[in-house]
Amino acid sequence: MRERKSISIADQIFEQLERDILSGKYARGELLTELRLSEELGVSRTPIREAIRRLEQENILEEAGRGVTVVGISQEDMLDMYEIRIRIEGLAAEWAAERIGDEELARMRDTVELQRYYTEKPDGNHSDQIKNLDSQFHEQVYRACGSRALMDTLLNLHKKMTKFRMASVSKHSRALQSVQEHEAVLAALSAHDGKAANEAMTRHVMNARDRMRQMGDEDAQAK
Repeated sequence: MRERKSISIADQIFEQLERDILSGKYARGELLTELRLSEELGVSRTPIREAIRRLEQENILEEAGRGVTVVGISQEDMLDMYEIRIRIEGLAAEWAAERIGDEELARMRDTVELQRYYTEKPDGNHSDQIKNLDSQFHEQVYRACGSRALMDTLLNLHKKMTKFRMASVSKHSRALQSVQEHEAVLAALSAHDGKAANEAMTRHVMNARDRMRQMGDEDAQAK
């Protein structure tokens, strides 16, 4: 029983640190130590040590003698990930169109309708809800494709793009374009048209890549 609890804590700490790094809470090049993380997260150094080891294996943290430095995900890494997604995410949508059932389609419609609701909601900032629904939609496509290998690859890539996807949906015009593109993918899936689903998803990911490039250019000009 004690061992099960220890494993659970280690997994929670790993997921928390991974989220914090990928969301940009810890900057690239920042030095982290077991003691600092233990104090910030309020846990012993044992699960911290285990989480650091796993994050080093994912090349998100790097050994630095006195601790570890944050490698994170650079814009160059992000562009590489988009190129990979452009080549395979359309295939996931194509296979999903051929295999998806009515219940899965109904859940996806609910997701897209909620995404449009929050995108068009005039009061307040709903970036968190929009980002979460964006993730949910893509994960639903991945799970519907029927290939565990393809699903696992795309889930891992999508998770690592957290910070950049959050920046993208923070602008209303980009968030609105994204939901329109999701609606096009959903229409193709509902028609069980694999070719159209592939094309709609590929176009969506290409547009997301182009928006990210534009944000990078705007940031460079502002400096």
